[in-house]
Formats: sequence, structure tokens, C-alpha cells
Amino acid sequence: MARATRDEEYSEYVAQRRTQLRRIAYLLCGDVHKAEDLVQTALLKLYVAWPRVRRAGNVDAYARRILVNSGIDESRRPWRREDSGLDGIEQLATEDFAVEDRRVLIEALASLPIGQRQVVVLRYFVGLSVEETAADLHCKPGTVKSQCSRALARLNDLLTAQFRVVGGTDR
Repeated sequence: MARATRDEEYSEYVAQRRTQLRRIAYLLCGDVHKAEDLVQTALLKLYVAWPRVRRAGNVDAYARRILVNSGIDESRRPWRREDSGLDGIEQLATEDFAVEDRRVLIEALASLPIGQRQVVVLRYFVGLSVEETAADLHCKPGTVKSQCSRALARLNDLLTAQFRVVGGTDR
């Protein structure tokens, strides 16, 4: 593969998928700045492996897997546990929820264990099937189902309790 062609294909892929990758990373880690760092790391790793990944086919699955693994790696590094003091300066915006609802949902998602959070993000945000999620996470479909079931039950408990406290169940 000629370097110019490689760079052009890679640039096109990044232009099409960067926003989606950033959203996935944000949902995985719960912080805009960390999400951007994860995306940068993932795109760098993807560029290095681009010829092999492109020939193999499913580039999106490979990119998601890099995001998940990079998120795990970053969470294990001690210097990443320090707070920057810039919390709340930049908020992720979506059109579907009120600001308060988004905040509550992101906090509830962030309270899940990493494995459950990964399953929920890949299944319901990205829209992957159980089998695709299992392939991305290198686990069995039964694991995806059980993690998903536990995560949804926990989210239901957290969100139900939160909305009762905020002002009733009619929100």
C-alpha cells in the first residue's frame, strides 16, 4: 500500500468516525478531556496498524477495542488518578436529554464497574449485537448478557432513586 493512499484512507476514516469514537470514549470514562486523550491514543495505534486492519476488514471493531483497552490501561496508571481541578468546565451536549437528565445519566453510568460500563456503551450507545459486543471485548456472549443484565438493573435502581429525590417520578 502506497503511503499516500494509506494516509488518504486513514484520514477519510478518521474524518467519518472521530465524533463517534469521542462519544464512545466519553461514555467509557466520563470525562471530556480523558475521552479526547483516549481517542488520540486509539487513533495513533490505529494508524500504526492501518494496513493490517484495513486488509482484515472490520476497522470499527478494531478501533472500539483499542478505545476499551486504552481506557483500561489509562485507569491503571497512578498519575491519571490525580484531578486536574478543571471539573465541569466543558460539558458534552446532546439534544435528547435536559442538562440535568444528562448529568444524572452520565454519573450513573460512571458508577458502574468498567466491564458493565463497556457492555452498556457498546450494546446500547453503539448499537452492537450481543455477539459483536462479545467479539469486541474478547469474551463469551453469555458474559455480555449477564454483565448487561446487572448493569441495566443497577442503572434502573440508581436512576429511579435519583429521579425520586430530584422531584418525583413524573420527569
